[in-house]
Amino acid sequence: MPVQCVAFGPEHLAGVAALCVEESWPSIPADPSRAERALTAPGTVTVVALDDGAVVGFATMLSDGEIQAYLSMLVVTAARRGQGIGRLLVEDAFRRAGGLRVDVLAAEGSEGFYAAMTHRRLPGFRVYPGA
Repeated sequence: MPVQCVAFGPEHLAGVAALCVEESWPSIPADPSRAERALTAPGTVTVVALDDGAVVGFATMLSDGEIQAYLSMLVVTAARRGQGIGRLLVEDAFRRAGGLRVDVLAAEGSEGFYAAMTHRRLPGFRVYPGA
């Protein structure tokens, strides 16, 4: 059976947290209750890629549902990269979230993945107000 995208549910939290640990992303695994609230918050769409029931990737998109969407997290397990799963996740999350475009802050090394999609390159920042 091919990889399928489904809406995130509580049963996927352990798999999502494991992917975050694999990437050294501490926020999701640090507090599972907070993570579940964040991944299902209003205006947030989280989808998971499943292969035979195992979580092999996930994407989280924030959207106003009409114009603007923002891809806040995307990860595919290292062993499954380059197989189209990331693109599948982005497209499925965007379809569910709605909007006309998606903004992305790309991590170093991931630029090629996003550049392969129709895009317009703009400068960006991650700002930490009050820090």
